[in-house]
Amino acid sequence: MEPQPSDAHHRFERDPRWTAVDQYALQHLFPPGSRYHAALQYAKELSAKEGLRSIEVSPLQGRFLMLQCMLIDAKNILEVGTLGGYSSIFLASSSDDAKVTTIEIEPKHRDVAERAHAHAGLGDRIEVLLGAGLDVLPKIRQEVEEGKRQLFDFVFIDADKENNLQYLNEVVPICRSRSMIVVDNVVRRGQLADEELARTDTRIAGARRVVEAAGKDPRLECSLVQTVGEKNYDGFLLCVVK
Repeated sequence: MEPQPSDAHHRFERDPRWTAVDQYALQHLFPPGSRYHAALQYAKELSAKEGLRSIEVSPLQGRFLMLQCMLIDAKNILEVGTLGGYSSIFLASSSDDAKVTTIEIEPKHRDVAERAHAHAGLGDRIEVLLGAGLDVLPKIRQEVEEGKRQLFDFVFIDADKENNLQYLNEVVPICRSRSMIVVDNVVRRGQLADEELARTDTRIAGARRVVEAAGKDPRLECSLVQTVGEKNYDGFLLCVVK
């Protein structure tokens, strides 16, 4: 989950209680020795070593995504925005049968992610496609239509925020009925509700566009979950395809 740059408009800053609760919860719900714990730690350390920004989901958010996949028994998972492969590992860990297709625009990020996936023993179940999401997604759709790929059960969108709505429109047709789509970073420290800021901040404008359009889309049932924690104050847009 992406932290936003600090500026005078921010109304909510990091509260140490949020991080303390995250740390407490992780000690009991995902302690060292848990399956993939070491692999995920390696992925974070590798990303830091290679100079990638620390904008991946938090561990508890990753577990949240994993549990959503488990709830719907997701076998075919799509991710838009790989970064260093941290969230991909959570998605793939939801089931021994789960396969993840993830899209990344930066070659270096792709290379780091593939190293992390291989270290986790998941290289054969996570496919990283290099390219811009809006270029790669139409190709995936064509492969689905030609029967070369199956419809997706779960989609996680965590890429450039300005294109959130375009990503949503691209993925809905390649999802099966009752699949789930999660869009990250839509609350943006409460700035989602600030119409004035949306006129000058393209990321806030992108978040508002996708939320408003999702609510009007007859193909979807949607809600929004606000989150606090070590990644500050943000939230997910949750959509289920009818």
